[in-house]
Amino acid sequence: MDAYAWSSWPTELTALLDWSGLPLDMASLAALAAGLGWASGLRLYALVFVLGFLGRFGGVQLPGGLEVLTHPLLLGVSGVMLLAEFFADKLPWVDSMWDAVHTFIRIPAGAALAAAVMGDQGGALQVAAALAGGTLAAGTHFAKAGARAAINTSPEPVSNVTTSLGEDALFAGGLWMLLQEPLWFLGALVVFVVLAVALIVILWRFLRRVFRPRLRPTHPELPAP
Repeated sequence: MDAYAWSSWPTELTALLDWSGLPLDMASLAALAAGLGWASGLRLYALVFVLGFLGRFGGVQLPGGLEVLTHPLLLGVSGVMLLAEFFADKLPWVDSMWDAVHTFIRIPAGAALAAAVMGDQGGALQVAAALAGGTLAAGTHFAKAGARAAINTSPEPVSNVTTSLGEDALFAGGLWMLLQEPLWFLGALVVFVVLAVALIVILWRFLRRVFRPRLRPTHPELPAP
């Protein structure tokens, strides 16, 4: 590979992953599917609302089966749930109950949204995208839910609210990066996945120590008088 090819490679790769224009290529769709899986595990209703809003009012042509998100009914429902989640996520222990219920919502939704990205690409790619999106949604969700459960052991509410606002900022920044700089997003996603796995392992070991049954000390039998 000559010097010109080496110098142009980052530019070509960035263009390959730039889905701001149409038609979308496979690398762009894969980046988008991965991003939607990640975001679903963090702020599902905000993700659905933002995508639907951009598709209906922002002039963005959503790929595959994502166009359904622009329906007024979905926009209304996701908007109401977005507000409910915003406030529920700021209340200690209410957020943990919310996360517990949404274990059964965020993960399949992440898989469905990722599969919808590949709606025009055939069944095999849809299944692959669903598996990847569901896995990313699960990892993000369990890391988030586990961290919030640990934070809730503190009696003061400030840390909970601060963490929730940090998650809001992480979602907004991640979604912006996905839409504007997908190459940078994929790099950041790899780092996030590594940190999320490490956090889940640490939390699992902590819970095992907390709930491990404690053995009662045995006392030698006293001799009969």
